[in-house]
Amino acid sequence: MEGKSTMPKRIVIIEDEADIVGLVTHYLEKEGYRVTAVRDGAKGLQQIKAEPPDLLILDIMLPEMDGLEICRRVRADSKTAVLPIIMLTAKGEETDRVVGLEMGADDYLTKPFSPKELVARVKALLRRAERPEAAPDRHVYGDLVLDSVRHEVRLKGREIVLTAKEFGLLEQLLKNRGRVLTRDVLLDRVWGYEADVISRTVDVHIRRLREKIPLLEDAIITVKSLGYKLKDAG
Repeated sequence: MEGKSTMPKRIVIIEDEADIVGLVTHYLEKEGYRVTAVRDGAKGLQQIKAEPPDLLILDIMLPEMDGLEICRRVRADSKTAVLPIIMLTAKGEETDRVVGLEMGADDYLTKPFSPKELVARVKALLRRAERPEAAPDRHVYGDLVLDSVRHEVRLKGREIVLTAKEFGLLEQLLKNRGRVLTRDVLLDRVWGYEADVISRTVDVHIRRLREKIPLLEDAIITVKSLGYKLKDAG
């Protein structure tokens, strides 16, 4: 069993192939995890929303709703935005893997896969989620430095003047580099869902960040119909 918690971690697997479900369930339960298996995409999403698990194993090809759409909706909901997701793809579906990672999947395995390798990936993701790194006071991204304590941003030593919301938005992107942040998640973390704020506001502030800090023009990637992410390399 992972971590110090006395409660076993709960894993949801959304997969329509009975053999894979049986094999994965057997290996995960042997490691002490609680496993809930769902064969239908739409029902799987309902299950996640009703009782968010500690980790999701998600097939791409599913009846009723495919895995990419489920991943998009999970990431768009602030309650499940950081839920660890392992995506399962058929051999040769490279495009689906890329899109899956763009949508916010944390890892993927290509069928056929080793159950032991899946268990190892599950353990690694749960460790990462259970023991997050302490938030640093300074975030360095190439020549860009954000100091949370001093509440200042410098590019090559020159101070960049940002509004409070621009600063908060940049801080979220730096803290979560490489991960897609949906507009709803950014609104929740930076604006706190103020009544007069709409999702379009995020787009406006992203545009201002790109204008004020040229380094971010190509570094902030727009993920169509979802949100934004900062390139991992910097």
